[in-house]
Amino acid sequence: MPEEKEITGFRKRNRLRSREQQHKYKRLILLGNPNVGKSVIFGLLTGKYVTVSNYPGTTVEVSYGNTTMGDKHFLIVDSPGVNNLIPMSEDEKVTRDILLKEKPEAVVLVADAKNLKRALMLLIQLSEMELPCILDLNMEDEARARGIEVDYQKLSSLLNIEVVGTVAPQRKGIQRLRESILEPRRPSVNVDYHPVVEEYAKKISSVLPRAHISKRSLALMILSGDESLKDWLMANINTDDIVKIEDLRDEAQAKLKEPISSLIGQTRIKFAEDITKQVQKSGVSKAGAFLQRIDRWTTHSVAGIPILLLVMLGFYGFVGKFGAGILVDFIEEVVFGQYLNPVMEKTVKSVVPFIFIQDMLIGQYGIFTMAVTYALGIILPITATFFLAFGLLEDSGYLPRLAVISDRAFRVIGLNGKAILPMILGLGCGTMATMSTRILETKREKMIATFLIALAIPCSAQLGVILGILGPFSLRALLWWAGCVILVLIFTGYLASKFMPGERPDFFIELPPLRVPAPGNIIMKTLSRIEWYLKEAVPLFVLGTLILFTLDKIKLLGWIESVASPVVVRFLGLPAKMTEALLMGFLRRDYGAAGMFDLARQGLMNENQVIVSLVTLTLFVPCLANFFMIVKERGVKTAFLMMTLIIPFALLVGGALNFLLNWTTS
Repeated sequence: MPEEKEITGFRKRNRLRSREQQHKYKRLILLGNPNVGKSVIFGLLTGKYVTVSNYPGTTVEVSYGNTTMGDKHFLIVDSPGVNNLIPMSEDEKVTRDILLKEKPEAVVLVADAKNLKRALMLLIQLSEMELPCILDLNMEDEARARGIEVDYQKLSSLLNIEVVGTVAPQRKGIQRLRESILEPRRPSVNVDYHPVVEEYAKKISSVLPRAHISKRSLALMILSGDESLKDWLMANINTDDIVKIEDLRDEAQAKLKEPISSLIGQTRIKFAEDITKQVQKSGVSKAGAFLQRIDRWTTHSVAGIPILLLVMLGFYGFVGKFGAGILVDFIEEVVFGQYLNPVMEKTVKSVVPFIFIQDMLIGQYGIFTMAVTYALGIILPITATFFLAFGLLEDSGYLPRLAVISDRAFRVIGLNGKAILPMILGLGCGTMATMSTRILETKREKMIATFLIALAIPCSAQLGVILGILGPFSLRALLWWAGCVILVLIFTGYLASKFMPGERPDFFIELPPLRVPAPGNIIMKTLSRIEWYLKEAVPLFVLGTLILFTLDKIKLLGWIESVASPVVVRFLGLPAKMTEALLMGFLRRDYGAAGMFDLARQGLMNENQVIVSLVTLTLFVPCLANFFMIVKERGVKTAFLMMTLIIPFALLVGGALNFLLNWTTS
C-alpha cells in the first residue's frame, strides 16, 4: 500500500509538472491563405524541435514547435491554410477551432505581399475575434518584381498593428518579425454591416457563452450559416438557448432579401478593397509583364496544351533519360558494379565463415547485392531527379494552373480540376496523395480520387524506373503504356462517377502567381524528400529482400512461380521471374519496378513483354504504405474492397493487352 501511494503521488506530481510546463508556453498561431510560405516561416521561427499530429477528432495534420523570444516561451501552431474562417472544408474548420479553443497570445497572419486584399479578408475576421495580431507580408521580393509597392507605415497605422515584410527563403525580415511578436496588438478594423445584421448579432451575442474569441465574431459566423459551430454550442449552452439562436438567425434572414452570408462577404470585400487602394501602388515591371503573359498562356484552353506537353517532355527527358539512364548506369554499373559490390563480397567472404549468412548478405537475394543496390543504385538517382523536377513545378506555381487546364477533362470522371493536385502528388508518393484527397469537398470525390490513385497513378520511384525501362525501346512502347494507363484511368473513373452517389461540386481554386523558383529552396525540399525516401524505402527494401531470401531458401519461391505460371507466363506472356516483381510490388511499388528493370536490362523481355509488364505493374495493388493510408482515410472495408477490385482488374487488362499486342504484331 505505501508503494502504491508513492507511485500515485509521483504520477500526480508529474501531471502537475506537465501542466505547469504547458502553462509556461504562450500559444502563437500562424495563420494564412494557402501557398503564402507559412510553413517556411514556421520552420524559421521554431528550428528543428517540431511535432506533427492530427488535430483531435480530425484527419487534418497540424505542426507544433517550441521557441523562445525575449523572455517568453511560445508553442507555435502552424494552422492549415485557409481562405475563410467561416469553414467550407475540414482544414478551415480546424483552423477556426484552433483560434476558438487554444487561447492564442498572438496570431501571425502570413500573407502574400502580391495579394494584400485576400489577406485583409482574414484580418477583418481576426479583428472581429478581438485577437492580437501581426501582419507578415511575405514574398515581398516577388511583389516588387511585379511593380507592387505597399506603404507599410500607413497600413500599420490604419490597422493599428505591426506590419512586417519578409522574404522567407532568404531569412529577410525574420528578426523584425520575432521582435514584433513580443508586442502584438488588436487590430482596429471596424466594419459596419447591414443594420439588421448588426441588430441580430447583438441579440445572438447576448445568448452566447464566453469564449477565447469575441461573442460578436461567433454571432456573425452563426448568421452566415456556419453549421460547424453546432457541436461547440451544444457542449457549452443548453438546448433551449440553441433553439433561440437558430430562431434569431431565421428571423434575421426573413427580414433580408439577400443571404446574410453574401451581405457580410460583400461588406468585407469592399472594406479590404478600400484599404488596399490607400496603401498599395501597382506598376508592372518588364519581368512582371513577361510573367503575366506566360501566366495567361498556361491557363488558356488552347495555348495551355502545348505548354503542358513541353513541360511533360522536359520532365521525361530529365527523369527518364538523365536520371534513369545516365545516372543509374554510372551509379549501378560503375560505383556499385566495379567498386562497392566487389569490395563487399570480398570482405564478407573473408570475415563471415557461414555460407548461409554470406548468401543473406551478398547472394542472389542478398541485403547488399540486391536491397542496397536496388535502393541506392537504381531507385535513388531516379527519385532524386524526380523530386528535383517536381519541386521546380511546385515552386513555380504551375501545378494549380494544371488544375485549371484539366478541369474539363476531369468532369468526365466525376471530379473537378482540383483533383489534379492529388493525382500529380501521386506521381511523387501515392501515400501522400491519398492523404491530400482531403482538399476535395465531398466524400464521393475523395473515394473516386483515392481509387484512381491506387489503381493508375505510378509513384515517383516507380514512374522513374518505368521511364528508365522504356528508354532503350521505341516511342511505340511509351505510347502503348501511357495510352493504356490513361484509358484505364478514364474508363474506371467514368464508371466510378456513374455508380458513386453524390454530386460534383463547382470548381474554384486560388491561383498563386507564377514565379521563378528559388534554387536554395528547391535544393532544401529535394534533400528533405530524399531523406524521407531513404528512411522509408531502405528498410522496406531490406525487408523485401529478406522475404525473397527466405522464400528461396525454403523452396517456396519456386513453388509460387510455378503456381502463378498459368497467369504470369501463359495469360500475361511474361517470364516466370516476373512473379517476384509483382509480389514485391505490394511491399513497395518501386521495388517491384526495380526487379522488372533488372529483367529488362538482362534482355529477358522483348518490347511487347515490357509493355504488358509495365501496364500490369502500374495497375497492380498499391504499396503497403499506401494501403494502410487508404485504411486510415477511407476505412478497412473500403481499402479491402479496392484491393479485391484492383488485383483481378490489373491482371485482366494485362492479359487483354498481351493478346492485342501479339495479334497486331503477328
